[in-house]
Amino acid sequence: MDTHTPMRAEPGTGGHDLRHHGDAEVRDDGSALVDLAVNVRADTPPVWLREHVAASLGSLAAYPDGRAARAAVAARHGLPVERVLLTAGAAEAFVLLARALKVRRPVVVHPQFTEPEAALRDAGHTVDRVLLRAADGFRLGPAAVPEDADLVVVGNPTNPTSVLHPAGVLAGLARPGRTLVVDEAFMDAVPGEREALAGRVDVPGLVVLRSLTKTWGLAGLRIGYVLAAPETVAELERAQPLWPVSTPALAAAEACVAPRALAEAAHAAHRVAADRAHLVAGLGEFARAGLRVVEPAEGPFVLVRLPHAAAVRHRLRGLGFAVRRGDTFPGLDEEWLRLAVRDRATSNRFLRALERAIPAPA
Repeated sequence: MDTHTPMRAEPGTGGHDLRHHGDAEVRDDGSALVDLAVNVRADTPPVWLREHVAASLGSLAAYPDGRAARAAVAARHGLPVERVLLTAGAAEAFVLLARALKVRRPVVVHPQFTEPEAALRDAGHTVDRVLLRAADGFRLGPAAVPEDADLVVVGNPTNPTSVLHPAGVLAGLARPGRTLVVDEAFMDAVPGEREALAGRVDVPGLVVLRSLTKTWGLAGLRIGYVLAAPETVAELERAQPLWPVSTPALAAAEACVAPRALAEAAHAAHRVAADRAHLVAGLGEFARAGLRVVEPAEGPFVLVRLPHAAAVRHRLRGLGFAVRRGDTFPGLDEEWLRLAVRDRATSNRFLRALERAIPAPA
């Protein structure tokens, strides 16, 4: 299929399990495996953040008051508080968008995080898909999105492809009467957050989603936020239940956008980039077995294509490693795997296991 030809999604999900996420790989019998399936940064949350969240527990008798955290997020991005909405993780934001916005033709750019489409479908919308091609490096051309789309959802950097789209390309998708949703859940793992749209007020209809769960290891706490025009924020806020973000999550939000935390996140982003380069170089040794890495990878994970990937994934489990299957993402099939970036020692152990898991040539 041509990159510039959107694929309309038929009723149903085209055989893709949109509710499957990486955590399924490490539940139950997978709990003892080395986790390369979930994109949460290892060894988090740091001690100082755990202590800060724990200190908030003395306030649990009072209803949550999000004003300080909201102001802190606004200041971090140089925005007025009216442009910020705190949410119980980015996943809640997708549900709010699907339920609150009146849209006729929503379009989701795939492969990407499947929760936006699942939320739209659950809210009764018929969803169009733009499927990007591996042959094009999963790059998005502006002409790929139908002109009459009034809601467009795209990730940057994109999960699971690890592609970082140029900010200018994404901003070019804005149109009068269109809501442009850019999921920047992994942007703080990109050194310098280059290509970020967070904080921009010159792009009409722009909605940016951020998550604090990935870099800071807070998936169990559920905290994220929306950056959008005040009228959009107000519309989404009306769809939220009262007190949607807990007091500990608010404490975490305030701490994670403080200067100390931003400096630590920036350092972590450079470390992830170095660790990713090490992993990609090691994966290159398997080119003879048909393994291909989607490059350049810019997120804290890489996407690989490998013959017999499903069988390799099962063998890796037997060798102690969990990796993310790719076939639940629209646009991918059973030959794709997503690998979280870990420290070099862990990657080296994984690469040795991968060598054992890949079938020997006939």
